[in-house]
Amino acid sequence: MSESRRTRFTIPPARWPTREEAARSLLFSPVRFGALTARTRTWVPAMVPWRATEEGFVTPEVLQWYGRFADGKPGVLVVEATGIRDIPSGPLLRIGDDRFLPGLTKLVETVRERSGGDTRLLIQIIDFLQIRRRPQRERYLREFLVIGEHHRAGLARITGSERAARGSDAEVREALVALPHDALLALLAPREIEDLEFGHRQRVNDLDVPAIRELPRVLPGLFARASQRARTAGFDGVELHFAHAYTMASFLSRTNVRNDGYGGSPEARVRLPLEVMAAARAAVGADYTVGLRYLSDECIAGGSSLDDALFYAEQFARAGTDFLSVSRGGKFDDAKPPRVGEAAYPYTGPSGLECMPTVYVPGGPLGRNLPAVRAIRQRVRGAGCATPVVACGGINSFELAERALHEGDCDLVGAARQSLADPDWWRKMELGRGDEIRRCLYTNYCEGLDQKHVEVTCQLWDREFDAPDAGAAHGAAIRRTKDGKRRLEPPGWTAG
Repeated sequence: MSESRRTRFTIPPARWPTREEAARSLLFSPVRFGALTARTRTWVPAMVPWRATEEGFVTPEVLQWYGRFADGKPGVLVVEATGIRDIPSGPLLRIGDDRFLPGLTKLVETVRERSGGDTRLLIQIIDFLQIRRRPQRERYLREFLVIGEHHRAGLARITGSERAARGSDAEVREALVALPHDALLALLAPREIEDLEFGHRQRVNDLDVPAIRELPRVLPGLFARASQRARTAGFDGVELHFAHAYTMASFLSRTNVRNDGYGGSPEARVRLPLEVMAAARAAVGADYTVGLRYLSDECIAGGSSLDDALFYAEQFARAGTDFLSVSRGGKFDDAKPPRVGEAAYPYTGPSGLECMPTVYVPGGPLGRNLPAVRAIRQRVRGAGCATPVVACGGINSFELAERALHEGDCDLVGAARQSLADPDWWRKMELGRGDEIRRCLYTNYCEGLDQKHVEVTCQLWDREFDAPDAGAAHGAAIRRTKDGKRRLEPPGWTAG
């Protein structure tokens, strides 16, 4: 269906609380999780802004990004998915070596200063497997494809000539290049078709690859050392990234069919995540907060469902996680093919739309994950555990957040895109100034920038293109993105 013919959900107007009403609310009341007490139940989930260096170091732009969220004094702010391996990963923060500690320490100091000590700062730590860009057809066939007997037999069948089957590998490659595309696809194996049309992507099931086979032996130590560095840098806690398209979520997925004791049954799939949790806890001690983010539903064919999530929630809670932050979807399995030269992006398919629903999804984006989060919280409470549960997904008003807390959907309320649209929105609500809030349009303008790995911004910021910069009070001039076309930071706001 074309863009113009899609049905657009209308975001209802919000009724914002008075200052007195906010003070009496659950949303702006304290909550304890692990070794921490948050001043309010407001939570800014991890978002990747693509402002680090190519080597993964903190930059002034990273400091300003998190400082800007800290200005709004959320109860909890989670730093972007930060890589635990010391490998190239583009302009994404890394924590896989001690050389990253000075910048991360400065980041902690910035948030504490800008929030006046009111915001608890967590860092989300992540592992991800290798993914390559989609290759040109000719290059893939001439350089990357491993020639096998099925290629030779297929060529002989298609061309009617046995000569094709007896040629050298180089001759077979050239014969494949010359085939019509449909004929080529008919003789490639499914994984080869994916490597051609999406780019090669490692999977946890690739036990023929030594590095993949050894993941259960390697990952607990990597997560443990990253957690130690987080504590050394001064973060208030860590959030283990067990969600979406990445390594740990792939172990939890029903698509994990490893036969080494770490795949197949739910008990086997959750084994490594529990071992990672235990290693992180042992590394930082009982007096440090360790929680995790995972999925209520993968939203893909053959993937994990809410039933799996309920089982995992009980296992995590019994094992002593300090909180459960719940997302959904966001998988490579149903992503759209990328353009040649670009990498697959796990938020382009139906599961990605469930992760970041827009105003064009049936039923609209608001509170879409709350029923599943409530079921998870009920399962945790039924197991006799008081583990706090964080909800997110299209939460954009005081009424929606407060109702979720009162009705037992969750214990803390997360809002990513709304907080991006207006980093001050929690503070404005708390002060009874909700009519000044910029409300997210849920068009996923920001997601489109994330997909390109360029600085993430919000289209609403540019409606006030010449307004004072967010960092003006901290000595910063109005700054633009590298292309000069967008505001790098949101307009400023003062509570006074």
